[in-house]
Amino acid sequence: MTSSRAQRLLTLLDLKQIEENLYLGDNEPENGGRIFGGQVLAQATMAAYRTVADLDVHSMHAYFLRPGDSSKRVLYEVERIRDGRSFTTRRVVAIQSGQAIFNMDISFQTSEVGLEHSLPMPNVPLPDELQEDRETAIKLGGATADPRLSPMAKIERPFELRSVFELGTPAWAEARAWNPVWVRFLAPVEEAQGVSQPISRCLLAYASDMGLVSTGYLPHQQQVDRSQLQMASLDHSLWIHRPVPIDQWLLFHKRTSSAQGARAMVHADFFSSDGRLIASATQEGLVRTTA
Repeated sequence: MTSSRAQRLLTLLDLKQIEENLYLGDNEPENGGRIFGGQVLAQATMAAYRTVADLDVHSMHAYFLRPGDSSKRVLYEVERIRDGRSFTTRRVVAIQSGQAIFNMDISFQTSEVGLEHSLPMPNVPLPDELQEDRETAIKLGGATADPRLSPMAKIERPFELRSVFELGTPAWAEARAWNPVWVRFLAPVEEAQGVSQPISRCLLAYASDMGLVSTGYLPHQQQVDRSQLQMASLDHSLWIHRPVPIDQWLLFHKRTSSAQGARAMVHADFFSSDGRLIASATQEGLVRTTA
């Protein structure tokens, strides 16, 4: 199964180089006036990849500084902080209208062999046993019919999503602190020969921002309607532990540990369908009541 939006996202990752260390990116139009944070994460990661050779990103730490305007292209400026024998560091700033909207430190590593262990994957139903989220949201009538649904629930995405807690069910509506969902990129990904997999890891960065902030709302969804909240990503960290099979099913296991001061803390792990821990993410997001 291939979606036009997934194909377009691959095109958006093909940044235009306008000068050494300077790259220009277009935006997805479907997300409204604001740029989706995952898109900026993915494009900034690709900009950094353009300045390294035969390395793969293993970690990134980012701040979302201002809302991005989807009607304007984004300029990505890469600073070459360090080139080492094993690790290489870059800093990327995303700019619109002369102002920084995002900045990120990102680290790359050569391929190495070492000790291995990982957490086990949670015992959850497999994707073949679950309903597709978008189809379910359309049947339910979207956020206009149920304010607990995301306004984005009915919109086509580059990834297929299948939630363990099916949308609209009593279990989905309960107050809870975790939100496991299977995700799969909806287009084939062909990397260049070699160990580097820039496209897959950029797409994982995109996926790592999907529904992360809203997970911090779930313990309160029986007391506060989603429409009464202002939510936005504040910062974001991602660690990639193993090669990313982005066009196969990945369990995106999201959970929230704290909310206070209009901020919520969310953690997540990505597992392959055979139970390997692929990546981990942490984000603090704005979750502010407006009513």
